[in-house]
Amino acid sequence: MVLNPALPQKEMALQAAWSRYLAQPCFDNFVEFALLLNSLTDFLIDKSLTGLLHASRQLEQRALSLFGDESSHPISDSAMEELDRGVARVGELLRNFDTAAEPLQERRKKSPEAVVELPASAYQLQLVGTAGSHWHELVSQFGYFGVRVQQGSWEVPALDESGGSLFLADLGGLPQERWLAPLGRLRERHPLAQIICIGVPSEFTALDQALRLGADRCLTVGTPLQQVVGQVLELNGSVERDPYRVLVVEDSRTAARVICRSLEENGIVTQVLHDPSLSLGAIRQFQPDLILMDMYMPCCTGVEAARVIRQYDEFLSIPIVYLSGETDIALQVDALRLGGDHFLTKPFNPVVMNAVVKSKIERYRALRRSMLNDSLTGLLNHISTKQAISAALEFSGQEDRNVVVAMIDIDHFKSVNDNYGHPVGDQVIRSLAWLLRQRLRRGDIVGRYGGEEFVVGLVGVSPAKAREILDTIRQDFARIAFSIPGGDFRVTFSAGLSTCVDCQPRCLEPMLEAADEALYEAKRGGRNQVVLAGSFQSCQLPAPGLEDTRLADARLADVRLEGTPK
Repeated sequence: MVLNPALPQKEMALQAAWSRYLAQPCFDNFVEFALLLNSLTDFLIDKSLTGLLHASRQLEQRALSLFGDESSHPISDSAMEELDRGVARVGELLRNFDTAAEPLQERRKKSPEAVVELPASAYQLQLVGTAGSHWHELVSQFGYFGVRVQQGSWEVPALDESGGSLFLADLGGLPQERWLAPLGRLRERHPLAQIICIGVPSEFTALDQALRLGADRCLTVGTPLQQVVGQVLELNGSVERDPYRVLVVEDSRTAARVICRSLEENGIVTQVLHDPSLSLGAIRQFQPDLILMDMYMPCCTGVEAARVIRQYDEFLSIPIVYLSGETDIALQVDALRLGGDHFLTKPFNPVVMNAVVKSKIERYRALRRSMLNDSLTGLLNHISTKQAISAALEFSGQEDRNVVVAMIDIDHFKSVNDNYGHPVGDQVIRSLAWLLRQRLRRGDIVGRYGGEEFVVGLVGVSPAKAREILDTIRQDFARIAFSIPGGDFRVTFSAGLSTCVDCQPRCLEPMLEAADEALYEAKRGGRNQVVLAGSFQSCQLPAPGLEDTRLADARLADVRLEGTPK
């Protein structure tokens, strides 16, 4: 079974483009080949397919060094043979990059119900090096998150090159000369695998050497075990992103077609606007991540159009990149002052244009994520969570799909902070966030509501099924051991669930209050349990001034509790 259906398509497109250049070695054909190779490399970065990325990036760098212009082609016979070998190698790796078991994340997207139990083969991890006392605890911790660990020495048996392998290489306690050669051999024998090195000396030279030899990530000596587990989960838990969207404002239809073709080769969705006076409506309708603006157009200049766009607060952060044949530096600087973010001079290198566009969009989306997501966990923040559940309720009403809301609160959390410090408390919160993100489907809503409290929206499942799902997560979370000097401790959570008949957006607040009330019942009933509230018919908002303080009383009891949480 193929890990990602886009890989065979990209492999065939790359081979076809290279074949065209071999048959007719002109500059235009080389540009097409370089764009496809650039698109493949960016795709592998986006999908965290780091094993494949090494080979693709190496080939891309060599191709870009030969880019030149019309006079540079055809390239020399030796360079052509070198690229031909590289294309063959990348093609072979792409064709072999499949796995016997479909990744859990892909199954989760297709499943009509959320995954209740993680299969033992959800992830495969090879822990290699010289075994230490911490290995047993590492294996246990990974097990709670459904990661199956195989332990071995540096000379591990040859595995199938399925691309599903991840190596955790323990360099702890070894002098540099003892791990250099084994790490190099590990990368050479397993070019498709992901490699995380732990116990790396916190010195520039050691980190540089490990990365040069093929490590994808390095964790230095003293990194807590929970952070090691977190790095593996982050590496394997990349979220499917919506495609980038670019509005091309260009009066020349020919130029617009060339620009769009280049962007679309990289999976970027484009929309063309020939009349800049229509840009405000187009931005609202298309919702672009970036605007590519021609500098000179018949009705107005790109600078004038950008100034109008920047009059609207909601458009202030959208990057604007100018395209122009203008080479006057003073004019370029002035254009950037008046609302632009970058200046590309025509004729431009399409690979460079793609790189500029993607880097600007990444920063734009990172800014939006910082506004919508919780900085500690990466989950939706309080406001975004409520908005997402409200949207799910509206959609569920149209599709006749049930929505269950769960309020989750970590038990005795104040004592965790008091006894072990806030950094350990933060790790507890992150661990629950990772577990929720792993166990629920992509379409479900997971947010940090504040402090140690989370809100989950389960879409299209029955209340009984939702309770079963959350209860399984509760049991597994209670098994996670958090390491501290001299031992470890465990934590539990309580949860309250609610649903309603004929869900609509106005049901949001009543559902949250009902889930909060069920959470209160779980707390009063001894904690470490999931309570399901009865569904209700009416979605009328409660009368003002009738605030239920019982949950606050239960949490106050948590605050007063002292000692290690059990």
